[in-house]
Amino acid sequence: MPTLEHNGLVDMFRENPSLAPHFLKILFHLDLPPYATVAVVEASLDQLIPVEFRADLVLELRDERGALVLSIVLEVQRDIDRRKRYSWPVYVAVVRAQKERDAVVLVVAPDAEVAAWAAQKIDLGLGLGTLQPLVLGPAIVPEVTDQAEAEKETELAILSAASHGNGPNGLAVVQAALGALGRFDHEHAAVYFQIVYNALRDPMRRALEALIMERQTEGKATFPPFAQQLIDRGRSEGKLEGIREGIREGELKGKRDTLLRLLAQAGIALTNDDRDRIQTCSDPATLDRWVGNVLGAKSAADVLS
Repeated sequence: MPTLEHNGLVDMFRENPSLAPHFLKILFHLDLPPYATVAVVEASLDQLIPVEFRADLVLELRDERGALVLSIVLEVQRDIDRRKRYSWPVYVAVVRAQKERDAVVLVVAPDAEVAAWAAQKIDLGLGLGTLQPLVLGPAIVPEVTDQAEAEKETELAILSAASHGNGPNGLAVVQAALGALGRFDHEHAAVYFQIVYNALRDPMRRALEALIMERQTEGKATFPPFAQQLIDRGRSEGKLEGIREGIREGELKGKRDTLLRLLAQAGIALTNDDRDRIQTCSDPATLDRWVGNVLGAKSAADVLS
């Protein structure tokens, strides 16, 4: 099921179609055919192919006379999905056959591992033909740390924060992107903030939370008000997860204590390594199996098998 992040990135290009060819030119350095307009036409593609082969978005570039010069099939990819290496060629082939014009696949993949996978050439059979997806990922998207640049290229700054937010310059990249959200209305800014926030791993997420609280305390709030709401919700979820982890660890301790007590009653001696193995075991099923092994066992090796 598509997530908020997935739909938010698709809508970024849906509501500003000129972003796709703009990125093809400035990031991939491609010489595009002269065009005057860019339009979203994914509905026409939906009518051509089965539902399982529907792309996220299809954009058409047309010249001043209205003639189609290039189709861009856009896909947002947040996970590795081997099926896409078969469906992406379908998208291109269908659009190219119907329109009798060039078509390319543009994949938005902020995660480095997913981007590297998506960027591999797709062999169409026996090495006789290939499809090369164009991938907007960490290897292509630059680190936007300059606030003026982020204001000018805000969508690029958002992609940059989602792609590089966990890197060495992550906090600077995230600050630049979030500081530029003021150009959007509240709804869009909230979605883009969450795209960036959810892309961050724990250390960088905590650093961002601390920065936001510091700015608010100093009366220098440069982040949108919903930022604190999202952080508060994340902390509540974190507390709940902490409670769950505590319950789980309590159950594990009970199983370990039971096992040690039964071993002592059975007169089975344990080495320090045996005790360490029991105390560090975090798999309930394994502990249950060891408890069952005590009956009839003559040595620790019989139990911990």
